[in-house]
Amino acid sequence: MSKPEPQVIEDEEHQRVFERVAAIDVAKAPGMVCVRLPGRDGRPRASKVREVPAVTSAVTELGRRLLSDRVQMVTLEAASDYWRIFCYLLEALGLAVQLVSPAQARQLKGRPKTDKHDAMRLARLTERGMLRPCFVPPAPIRALRDYTRARTGYVRERTRCYQRLEKLLEGAQVIKLSSVASKLTTESAKDMVRALIAGERDPHVLAGLARTRMKAKHDALVEALTGMSGAHHGELAQLELDQVKFLDQNITQLEARIRDTLAAIPEAQGVDADGTTGPAAGTGPDAPVLPAAARLAGIPGISPDLAATIIAETGLDMTRFPTAAHLVSRAGLCPAANQSGPRVRAGKKKHGNAYLRGALGQAALGAARTGTFPGERYRRVARRRGKAKAQVAVARSILTIIWHLLADPAARYTDLGPDYVASRTDRDKKIRNYVRQLQALGLQVTLTPAA
Repeated sequence: MSKPEPQVIEDEEHQRVFERVAAIDVAKAPGMVCVRLPGRDGRPRASKVREVPAVTSAVTELGRRLLSDRVQMVTLEAASDYWRIFCYLLEALGLAVQLVSPAQARQLKGRPKTDKHDAMRLARLTERGMLRPCFVPPAPIRALRDYTRARTGYVRERTRCYQRLEKLLEGAQVIKLSSVASKLTTESAKDMVRALIAGERDPHVLAGLARTRMKAKHDALVEALTGMSGAHHGELAQLELDQVKFLDQNITQLEARIRDTLAAIPEAQGVDADGTTGPAAGTGPDAPVLPAAARLAGIPGISPDLAATIIAETGLDMTRFPTAAHLVSRAGLCPAANQSGPRVRAGKKKHGNAYLRGALGQAALGAARTGTFPGERYRRVARRRGKAKAQVAVARSILTIIWHLLADPAARYTDLGPDYVASRTDRDKKIRNYVRQLQALGLQVTLTPAA
């Protein structure tokens, strides 16, 4: 019996060995810098460690020194946001900079834990190529990300305002408006709240402010709007509505800036049939390349605004993620591997990118309400595993589609249809499985073809 051939695993790009490296253990005020260079006149390699203040002038001077030392790679530990000044300024000077997760460079147990030792350990790991760099998007994508994350923060704050308003109505005024209205963001609910603030207390008058389909709930609204209220409650409710109005204005302004910023990125622009590219290109029916946001918006559950948020988190260069699975791992939509010998255990959930995972979760819930392949996948998984796992499964499928659409600008989304899986399932095999399950329950099965 011949012995199996050993499996050949090629080194990845990040596993190169560098001769001249630097590592920075960052902190809020200073950063501990360790530089390792080849020894001169037969001397062994040595580490030079010094503290550098986290200010523009000091970091720029550090960058010039590293350039004069011909440093090949600079490593930064991803500690809070303190790494940004070092990363952005050193990159602007032309140095190769990699950001690594603290989990990869964790200090060994039993060793002294100081900034100096952390920087020295980072430098040694860098020169041996034992660190995997994190994804840091280019400057245009970082600007887009700032806008999209600010918009997400304002939307969340607006939701909190509506929640506080609901508690105010239910707790202080004993008014159960939200039990009849689907949400307080509807125009009917806003009109009723404004009337309450103005001093109107007649529940019949308040219920008469209902619009469209809410008019059919007139009697229920009268019951829900019958309650107590004080003068200060109206003042507090007005403050919440003013805050909502202010947030709406900021969100509208940010959405316009997001569209302009995304349209100005050359990689996100489309191409017309005559080869013309630009912010307005790629919108025609015969365009060979659609704008990046338009390509993603073709996926069920993804709106143009959600597409911009996803692009801000993933970037447009899919060469940073060798496969779609690498991008899925970055989003934290797959468990970590945990295998030892013959045992394969369920891995722990990864943290991933919370903003990207949240956007994909919204897209999955939106796709679940459609009669498409992702919608049918959600319903099929939800029947067996529950809605939470179905949402993650569809979010992962959507992210895989996104990777292919961004990796090939000429590609477009084509839905497989809700009957794709059913049409490829062995009919006889399904019949045998169902018959076997019924027989296991003690039933005798007789099959008769339908007329």
